[in-house]
This record gives sequence, C-alpha cells and structure tokens, in this order.
Amino acid sequence: MCIRDSINAEYGDLLNSTMFSPVPHQTPVDPMAALHYHQSNKPPHLPGSDGGMRAFQAEQAAQAGGPTQLGFQPYEINGGTVIGVSGKDFAILACDSRLSRGYSILSRDVPKSTQLTDKCVIASAGMSADKDALHNMLHARMTMYEHQHRKPMSTTAIAQMLSNTLYYRRFFPYYTFNLLAGLDENGQGAIFSYDAIGSYERVFYSANGSGQSLTMPVLDNQVGLHNQTNREAPRQVPGIVPIREDLQMEEALELVQDAFTSAGERDIYTGDHVDISIVTAAGTEKRRFELKRD
Repeated sequence: MCIRDSINAEYGDLLNSTMFSPVPHQTPVDPMAALHYHQSNKPPHLPGSDGGMRAFQAEQAAQAGGPTQLGFQPYEINGGTVIGVSGKDFAILACDSRLSRGYSILSRDVPKSTQLTDKCVIASAGMSADKDALHNMLHARMTMYEHQHRKPMSTTAIAQMLSNTLYYRRFFPYYTFNLLAGLDENGQGAIFSYDAIGSYERVFYSANGSGQSLTMPVLDNQVGLHNQTNREAPRQVPGIVPIREDLQMEEALELVQDAFTSAGERDIYTGDHVDISIVTAAGTEKRRFELKRD
C-alpha cells in the first residue's frame, strides 16, 4: 500500500468533513444601510433640521456604497446691521433686532448691543452665539478692571482691549463684526470699527453686517460728504482724530433712520426694530423705531 492510500484510509473522513470545506463568501453588512430615515418612528433628528439632513445624506451614501465625508461647521451667519455715527459731543450706535438663519426668522427681538459703561456701547453683527460670548467676556474683564482701579475703563482703553480680545482668538475667531461707540477723554464722539480678528480704526461713521453695502453709500454721501461739490469732506489722515464739527445730533439720527429704512427694503436679514443708543456727556439714552416686519 502506498503512502497516499494509507493517509486516505486513516484520515479520509477528516479530510472530507466540513472543517476543511471552503467557506462561502459573505457580503459584509453595513449597519447604515439598514436605516430607513423616512420610515422610522423615531428619527435620529428632527425632520428638516441640519442633523436630519446629515443623517439622510449618510444613509444615501451608505446605500450607494460610496465614501462618507464627515465635517464640522462651527459658524453660522445670523444677519443684522449695525451703524455708528459720531459728532463733536455725541456718538450714536444703532442696530436692528432681527435674528435669522437662512431664509427663516428665528426671532424679531434679539438685541445686538450692550452697554459697557455710561459713555461706551458695543454692537455686533454676525453670529449671535459668538456675539453673546464676546460681550460677556468684555463685561467680565471690565468688572475686574473696576475692582482693581476703582474707576470705569475709558472708551479708548475699551477699544484696545476689544482689539486684543479678538486678536487672541484669531485662529478660532469670534465670528462677529463689531462697532464701538462712545466719548473719548476730551468729550468728543468716537466710533471704532473692527473686523473679526481685531484690526480696527477710529472713524466718525461706519457700518457693519449684512446691510453694510447698502448703508455705507448713504453714510459716505450724507455724513462723510463724499462726492458733494458745495461742501468739503472732513480729512481722515493718520494722527488726526476724524470729526465733523457741524454735524448735529438730530440730523445724525435722521440719517441713521433713513439708512436703516433703505437697508430694510433690500436686505432680508435687516428688519423689525432698530435699537438706538445715544451717548452724550449726560449719559446714554435709548430709543427704538420700527422697521418692516416682512
């Protein structure tokens, strides 16, 4: 008997058993493919929400057998417009009260301004959550300053502190576009305009937010006196504090209201109400007027 025959005789049953039989190919089960987002009684997110759309997209990608890309978007634009105008002894800061997301109005009465001192106000357009975080941070730092120095912080010092605060977060910035209004040490009105990472300049009028492109031409012509042949525009050069000596407070208020009315006609993110802060040597006065609600 040959060796092969002896092996078959002794181990034939073992070789023919299922232990050594080839395993049939099994398709791996994708758990995401078993999800039925629209048929489930308990969807993972509210229908129509951002999380719901992401879950539906993940389900479609899983069923198609393609790759799924995951992402993180920490910012959103909630709209809004802020305008600041200053004169020789006053500063005006105005902002609308609409809070939007896309084509939806989340609220019609959300303030964008915060009173920092008796002679200084800040207003921020952009992302509402970052606006709240920034204003709370400024309030905390100013409270610490008052406890240490026994006096409120000056407007120019607040302007520099705001710039440092924004620049400190430059790699993950506060998604806000700020205007700071108040009176300086000489009692003159001052407007400080900022970008998201702390670059700023002192001007006597400015605008930020979703309606900036609509309101700045009005302010350039009526407040800055640009393109007017019968009046000379104030100089804005380094080392000279920009100011308009002949600008009266009531005139500036009318111009601010006209600018907001114009923006409310064209910008869907600007509307409902306008909150106005008027800073003078006597303190800060609050006013409000109505805009369109559609």
